[in-house]
Amino acid sequence: MKKQTLSAKKKYAIHGFFISVATTIAEPATILPLMVSFFGGSHLLIGFFTSLIKGGSILVQLFAAFYAQSYPRMMPYLYRVFAARFFAWFFIGFVIFFFGEKHPNVALASIGLGLFIFSFAAGFGTVYFNEIIAKVFTHKERAKAIANRQFFMGLGSIISGGIAGWVMSVYDAPNSYGVLYMLSAVLMLIGIYAFATVNEPVKEQVTQKEAKFRHFLKNSLKILKSDENLRRQIIVYLISYTYLLSLPFIILDAKEQIELSGFIIGGLITAQMLGGMISNILWGYLSQNSHIIRGGFLLHIGAILLLLISKKVEIYFVVFFLIGGAMDGLRLAFSNMILIIAPEHKRPVYIALQSNLTSIGLFFPIIGALIVENFGYTFLYSFTIITLIIGFISSLKLK
Repeated sequence: MKKQTLSAKKKYAIHGFFISVATTIAEPATILPLMVSFFGGSHLLIGFFTSLIKGGSILVQLFAAFYAQSYPRMMPYLYRVFAARFFAWFFIGFVIFFFGEKHPNVALASIGLGLFIFSFAAGFGTVYFNEIIAKVFTHKERAKAIANRQFFMGLGSIISGGIAGWVMSVYDAPNSYGVLYMLSAVLMLIGIYAFATVNEPVKEQVTQKEAKFRHFLKNSLKILKSDENLRRQIIVYLISYTYLLSLPFIILDAKEQIELSGFIIGGLITAQMLGGMISNILWGYLSQNSHIIRGGFLLHIGAILLLLISKKVEIYFVVFFLIGGAMDGLRLAFSNMILIIAPEHKRPVYIALQSNLTSIGLFFPIIGALIVENFGYTFLYSFTIITLIIGFISSLKLK
C-alpha cells in the first residue's frame, strides 16, 4: 500500500509540473492580457477572457457532483475531461498561428471559444480529480502531497516563463502566441498520461443520486444551510479572489511605465512562479490551513500596496513574486480544508458547492476592467486592498 501511495504522489506531482508548464502561457497576469490587447481587445474583453480561463466551470460543477456522488470510480470520466482540455488548448494555438495575423477577430473568437471549452471541461474535472485525490491520500499525506505538487508546478511555471520569453524573442507576434499554445498542448499530454495511470481505489461509500437534478439542488442547499463551517469557508474563499480585480491589468499598467521586452515578460512570469514554488516550502510545514490563508491574504495586500508606492521595474518583479506565493498558499489551504470537513459520502457535493459558489470570484476581472476604465489604476489598486483586508479579517473566524 505504501508503495502505491508513493507512486501516486510522484504521478500527482508530474501531472502538476507539466500542466503548469502548459497553462502558464495563459496566466492572467502576463501573456493573456498582452495577447488579447495585441488583437485589439479592450480592458473589458481582457477581463472577460481572464474570467473564462476558469469561470466556465461554474455552469457544470454541481451537475457533475449530482452524478459523481454515485460513481465508485472517477478515472473513466476524467479521461474525457483530459481529452477535451487538450484539444481546446491546441485549437487556440492552431487558429492563432495560421489565421491570427490576417484575421484578428477570428483569433479573438478562437481564444474565447478555446478558453471556454477548456474551462467548461474543468468543471467536471474538478469534481472527479479532487475525489480521486481524497481517496488516494490520507488527510496527513494530502497536505504534503498538495504542497509538493504545487512546488513542482512552480518549477514548471518557471521553466515555462523561460520558454515563453525565448519563443517571443524568436517569433514575432501573433505567431509567437500560436507556437506557445501548440507547444504547451503537447507538453500537457505528458502530465495527462502520468495522472491517468494512477491506481484509483474503488469507493465503498457511495450515495444513490436523487431522481431529479432539482432534488439534488434542494439537498445541496440544505447542506449549505446546516453546515456553518462550510458557509464561512466559502465566503472567505470568495473574498480571496478579489485580487483578480487588479491582476490582469498590472501588466498593462507596467507596459505604460516601463519597456516590456520578451526577456522582462518571461522574467515576470518566472518571478510569479518562483514566488509560488518557494512559498510552498513554507506552506507545507505550517500546521494549520487557517494560518496559510491569513498569510496568503497578507502577501496579496503587500503586493498591491507596492504598486501604489513605486512603478520601477524591480518593484514589478517583487509584486509578481508575492502574488505567486499568495495564490499557491490560498489554493493549497482551501483545497485541503474542503476535503477535511466533507463527509466521505457527500464529498463530491461539498467540493462542488465550494468550487461553484467561489467561482463567482473568477469574474472579478470584469469588474476590475470597468473600474480601471472609469477611475484608473490607483483607484483600482486601492479598492482591491480594501477588499483583501476585509477577507483577512473574515479569515480570523475560520476554524
